[in-house]
Amino acid sequence: MQKIALFLNGEKPKVIHSLEVYDAIYCTDGAYQFLEKSNIVPDLIIGDFDSIKAIPNHIKNIHTPNQDFTDFEKALEIIIKHSYKTVDVFAANGLEQDHFLGNLTTALKFKKSLEIKFYDDKQSYFFIEKQFSISNVLGKTISLFPFPKTKKIFSKGLQYPLNGMDLSMKNNKIGTRNKAIENTVEISFAKGNLLVFVEN
Repeated sequence: MQKIALFLNGEKPKVIHSLEVYDAIYCTDGAYQFLEKSNIVPDLIIGDFDSIKAIPNHIKNIHTPNQDFTDFEKALEIIIKHSYKTVDVFAANGLEQDHFLGNLTTALKFKKSLEIKFYDDKQSYFFIEKQFSISNVLGKTISLFPFPKTKKIFSKGLQYPLNGMDLSMKNNKIGTRNKAIENTVEISFAKGNLLVFVEN
């Protein structure tokens, strides 16, 4: 499966693990300076170039000036056009929290077209399908967050199991700070959207 790394202009990771697993590295224009300082050369820079002093002529770039869409949205559209199906997103949170919430909303919008997983220094987080399992998580903190509500959630392998529970932001019923008591955790739900956070 072809896999791409996408760097946004949020809080930059303190540690960058091996990028050799990716077929390509893309970034928005606001993330380019961070990559340059980290001695990482992206394959493509995307954006309206309002956050970059000079466009490097040795790196491919796509100018996307349309202000009706965020750089993240425009980057995902280009990733789809380039026939990628899986994208790991770095530096999507922090700095400006309205951007972070906007990025989550964008990920939900593209859920059917791309497998999108976010990474920061402490967690990975992503929207899951109605039937989901994850391995190698024994002892890790796992949070389930409705976006904005999720119906009839069941889980196996969590310290506090969900047995058909509904979660909703409106009713302040969210499943944060649970813990994996088995190496594999299974989650299913009937309706809605569910965001899962997994401790690194």
